[in-house]
Amino acid sequence: MTGPTLDPDDVIVVGNFSDDPFAIDVAFAVGQAEDIADLISIKTFANTEFCPRFISDEQDMSAIGDQLRGKTVVIVSTTNRVMSRNNLAMRNTLIARAAKDNGAAAVVLVEPDLFYSAQDRGPRADHGTTQFERDEADRKKFDGQPFSARLYAEMLKLAGVDRVVTVHNHSTSVQAEFTRVFDGRFHNLIPYDVYIDYLRESNIIDHGPTGAGLALCAPDKGARDFVRAIYEQLDLPEAKFIMLDKERSGEREVEITLHPESDATFEEIRGHDVVLFDDMVRTGSTVVSSCEFIQQVGPKRVVFAVTHFYASDEGRQKMANPAIDEILTLNTLPTVLNRDVQGRLRKKMVVLKIEIWLARRLCEILGLPNPDDAGGYRIDMSSKNPRFKRKIWSSDELTDLRD
Repeated sequence: MTGPTLDPDDVIVVGNFSDDPFAIDVAFAVGQAEDIADLISIKTFANTEFCPRFISDEQDMSAIGDQLRGKTVVIVSTTNRVMSRNNLAMRNTLIARAAKDNGAAAVVLVEPDLFYSAQDRGPRADHGTTQFERDEADRKKFDGQPFSARLYAEMLKLAGVDRVVTVHNHSTSVQAEFTRVFDGRFHNLIPYDVYIDYLRESNIIDHGPTGAGLALCAPDKGARDFVRAIYEQLDLPEAKFIMLDKERSGEREVEITLHPESDATFEEIRGHDVVLFDDMVRTGSTVVSSCEFIQQVGPKRVVFAVTHFYASDEGRQKMANPAIDEILTLNTLPTVLNRDVQGRLRKKMVVLKIEIWLARRLCEILGLPNPDDAGGYRIDMSSKNPRFKRKIWSSDELTDLRD
């Protein structure tokens, strides 16, 4: 679903904290020439209250409260190591209101890791749309808590946000709530092409020309459609697809088994490179258990690919487990690019930057000219040892070849 065609000069990209590299990169990729710091002032009063201000010509008295008329304001919202998600969420609402109170035609929130998605249900039966029948045990888990995902969506709408763009949101309930609140103007971008390109063009995995020696793994039923889509789009007929089952036996204990509907058996993936995909990881307990389970069959190596990597101390410690040979993630949580945040995982972690990919999708949604990605996230990966199998030619080298 795309919006009406916009003039690039009528789109303003800002962040919700000063000098946000992710927001700056998205703005640049969209084609914005002005620095974000020249467009919005991120102010905090002496009493700690936040008050953003869109910067205007101080001498111009002709457009007071109307300087953003006809403009579409894009708020790029990510996390950082200084401010809480609660703080950033409140900033989003105030920036959106500042835009609308100064005449903006539309406000778009781009939040790659959508806040409050973990709180996707409430204690009542009508608090959340699920793919399963909610029983008393499920409702009791949320007893006394707010249905925060619904509240966040409604707060954003009330503040003036018209459209929300996120990346690989895992919750059916969150997707339903945001789709309802924003009348369908909710875009959950799934990074199939990011993963597929990297698997094809890097040497992170080793397989034959038609996929012999490669297996893709869905760790649970929730990930099955996502991993199946990657498997089909890779178009490697000899590659294998397996699906695991997990059953929780405690708060952080899970039992892993091979799903009875799995395409391949364990014997069929022996000696293969196995890539296990998931949308997010927090403590690492489940992914480590899944990879340890896969290691029982004797794979060549196991790669864990995840979209949202929460680099907690517990997660780093657990995923240092030798059952995981390599970790591939995106920078939807930009702090993962920090080597100190990666900690002991830095030697087996590759982070693919998605700002250009995200800008390209945003331009499609808004009807803007599509930016030239010039190789995109491939040349922006955090690894100091690029794995790409094919040479990425410069424009001069391509000219020489044609001549």
